[in-house]
Amino acid sequence: MNADKIREYLLSDAHPVGRFKAAFFGGLGYSAGEWEVLAADLRGHAVENDASATETNEYGQKYEVRGRMAGPAGKIAVVVAVWIVLRGEDFPRFVTAFPGARS
Repeated sequence: MNADKIREYLLSDAHPVGRFKAAFFGGLGYSAGEWEVLAADLRGHAVENDASATETNEYGQKYEVRGRMAGPAGKIAVVVAVWIVLRGEDFPRFVTAFPGARS
């Protein structure tokens, strides 16, 4: 998982788009200083929940994984993570994550 994508996007208060996601993930107890915790939890989230194929584009097949995730602060929220299997590859790469609907 790309450290910059987690640290400089999902957990950055300064990123023009990511700052909204940073507020969400920060509320669950994640921080840029310990970005590895979020990366590990997102990998676990992908293993514990079903993936649904969404769009196919020129890069490959995208998948959404939706499920509940507990953050370091003990709070639980529904998270949607997007993964892609690039053409010519047989493994998923992380794209993004964002808050899901409340369950």
